Amino acid sequence: MISLAVNETIARAVEVLRENDHGDYTIPTKGLYPFQWNWDSCLTALGLAHYDEARAWTEIETLFAHQWPDGMVPHIVFHVLNDSYFPGPEIWRTNRPTATSGITQPAVAGFAVRRLFDRAKDKELAAERARALLPKIDAWHRWFYENRDPRGEGLVAIIHPWESGRDNSIDWDDAFERVPTEGVEAYTRRDTLHADPAHRPTKAQYDRYLWLLQHFRALGWDNAKLHDASPFQIVDPGFNAILIRSAADLADLAETLGEMEIAKANRARAEKGLLAMERLWSDAHGQYLCLDRVIGKLVDSASVGGILPVFSAIPKPRIAAIAATIERIAGKARYIVPSHDLDDPRFDAKRYWRGPVWLVVNYMIADGLAASGHTQVAQRITRSSVDLIAESGFAEYYDPLSGEPLGGGRFTWTAAMVIEFLKSER
Repeated sequence: MISLAVNETIARAVEVLRENDHGDYTIPTKGLYPFQWNWDSCLTALGLAHYDEARAWTEIETLFAHQWPDGMVPHIVFHVLNDSYFPGPEIWRTNRPTATSGITQPAVAGFAVRRLFDRAKDKELAAERARALLPKIDAWHRWFYENRDPRGEGLVAIIHPWESGRDNSIDWDDAFERVPTEGVEAYTRRDTLHADPAHRPTKAQYDRYLWLLQHFRALGWDNAKLHDASPFQIVDPGFNAILIRSAADLADLAETLGEMEIAKANRARAEKGLLAMERLWSDAHGQYLCLDRVIGKLVDSASVGGILPVFSAIPKPRIAAIAATIERIAGKARYIVPSHDLDDPRFDAKRYWRGPVWLVVNYMIADGLAASGHTQVAQRITRSSVDLIAESGFAEYYDPLSGEPLGGGRFTWTAAMVIEFLKSER
């Protein structure tokens, strides 16, 4: 019976992937997000690979076909015209052959490509497709350290909350107050037409998102200028951990494929980054914290961004402390891992990244914990994730207290993660 239920859930997840598949890229969900998103695609490829390996490689190749000449991979590729999303290409105005946004997203591609390669049944196909992607992912990694780590500290900053993937995290609140709102052009949001406004970022936050966009656009999207020109420069431990893990995985893959220069460069990036991460550790919180680079201080905000570093090869005592932090949180939340500490008065169980559970984050945290021997906590996260699906379907995110489905429905990367969780459980 259990096997039957698992097979049925996987079949339903595959249905979601297929309905959001546009041939050579997937969209996150119909209506709310009608284009290709960067880290969505990379993580979705892992789910696609379970039933069509070639299609999984195509997903990532399509994303990298729109890499900028300087190496940046944008966070949105606007393959088709669609006015159901704001801000669209007419706002970004990046002047790319195919319209894209002008900012990036967590660099999970190196991890995804290595995992696709390691699991591939068709090794010849995997070697060919991976070898073509290696220099492109390497160029993206190089871009990060050249443009977002100007002092060569080993950690990169995000310059817009959307880059983190955790758009309205409590982590950004104080730094975001520095971002002006004067001169923001009139706009009409589309997200609140597809999802409950109480579950989405506020208008005050949106004004600041738009101010930053306009500011960067006025600078011609020149990445050599944007970091220093931004009043918002945050070193996010989760964002850096994903980049570090991807660099380490890319190094391993490059070594396997005989690309020793790429291997050496990425190994050095990962090692330097891991040493630098220590600056972000908080004993008081039992996890990492963000650093506000503008004022040079850690941000007193315990979010899932500070738990995500278990995804990379951080020191064992740090992993053990974070595992204990997750256990503590699990005593308060019905479902884990919430995107913010429940004890923080700013915690909001239903509003986007200020409390809800996201299965993609659960997947990366569980992956890191399992690899470092904390299998019990990893299994607890996996079980919690699968229970959410059984109760609430393939939502964008979930209330950690009630399990209520939130945001968009029939969500692509949620479905992909369900396939990953269930296949690995077996």
